[in-house]
Amino acid sequence: MTEAVVTLLIADDDEVTRTGLRTLLAAQPGLAVVGEAADGVEAVEQAERLRPDVVLMDVRMPRRNGIEATRQLLARPEPPKVVVITTFENDDYVTAALSAGAGGFVLKRLPVRQIAEAVRVVAAGEAILFPAALRRMVAARPLEAARALPGAALTGREEEVLRLMATGLSNPEIAESLTVSQETVKTHVGNVLAKLGAQNRTHAVVIAYECGLVVPGFTA
Repeated sequence: MTEAVVTLLIADDDEVTRTGLRTLLAAQPGLAVVGEAADGVEAVEQAERLRPDVVLMDVRMPRRNGIEATRQLLARPEPPKVVVITTFENDDYVTAALSAGAGGFVLKRLPVRQIAEAVRVVAAGEAILFPAALRRMVAARPLEAARALPGAALTGREEEVLRLMATGLSNPEIAESLTVSQETVKTHVGNVLAKLGAQNRTHAVVIAYECGLVVPGFTA
């Protein structure tokens, strides 16, 4: 059976970076670059026209930054997945983009095969989570009382799955940790997202931090 091809839109205001990414990623197996955008406005327009599976989104762009572009895209019906690409791991824009619903982020200095794998992972519905970055985001916010978890209450097992998601574990890794099937984990993850009203795994983890279910420094 032929492997599904992930279609990709690259949004970056630097033409050299954009062209380099397009050339390198187009050569990776399972990826097809269908378009480019030089700013956030164009990213939204091109995504709506081309309907890519994933948008590789720079954050610091003119006219509309990657955060606002991400937020606008994810508010649309059947939105693409978004992977933020950035120069610095501790960029404040990264945590803002994660809060906006991006499926994760990658660094521009990573080998192209790792960037390609991140695109594939997010396209498949997983997330590229960096717990340290999420913990920094929470630690940087003003101290306030934790708000209640939205929606219906999570079961004990769903809370356990959410905590493991917060450590950056994938579904297979969670399944191994809990000694259950991957299909069972997938069901729990779906229930967590639905109950929290989360756009994706990253958004669910952000909500968990904000509500105090997961605290900075938590490890599996």
